[in-house]
Amino acid sequence: MINEIICSIKASAKENFVPIVRDNTLDVMLELIEKTQPKRILEIGTAVGYSALNMLARCDGDIVTIEKNEDRARQAQSNFKQALVEERVKLLEGDALDVLNGLNEEGEMFDFVFLDGPKGQYIRYLPVILKMLNDGGIIFADNVGLLGLVADSEKVNHKNRTMVRNMQAFLTAVKTDTSLNTEIFDIDDGYAIIQKIK
Repeated sequence: MINEIICSIKASAKENFVPIVRDNTLDVMLELIEKTQPKRILEIGTAVGYSALNMLARCDGDIVTIEKNEDRARQAQSNFKQALVEERVKLLEGDALDVLNGLNEEGEMFDFVFLDGPKGQYIRYLPVILKMLNDGGIIFADNVGLLGLVADSEKVNHKNRTMVRNMQAFLTAVKTDTSLNTEIFDIDDGYAIIQKIK
């Protein structure tokens, strides 16, 4: 049932230009999910629930997922219900940083974080995410290459300059933090696998 829903969501997302995780990146993330079997997952950037459903299909854990766009959140909730996993999903609507701070204040902890929200905000999310990440936990950050703009920042137009600068700051932060083990991959739009060292 869940796999049929996933296929349907993927087709609909492509047709309606809803951004979803790329296939190669998703495959790597799902291998990590299968290997680590996280009990609690945090996702920043639900969209229509495609990646959340994929993760739930590969483990027995629960997921807290954050989405700012009301229409997408409503569609995601419908997809979770249709896939019969709504009892394993807590979908929170709102600005991701506000929601993250609220979760941290409530003492929430997670084993796996899929970071796929606004790219220029990753650096702002990082400190609060790290507070909620269990030792040995993993952050999977998508789109860290920003279509090649991070590597070739001379080509960045004025509109994207702050976003690229913020992503560069995020990557520097996760590479230089001695409490983290970070690998960055130049596949699809780039992703980073960040593990909090025990």
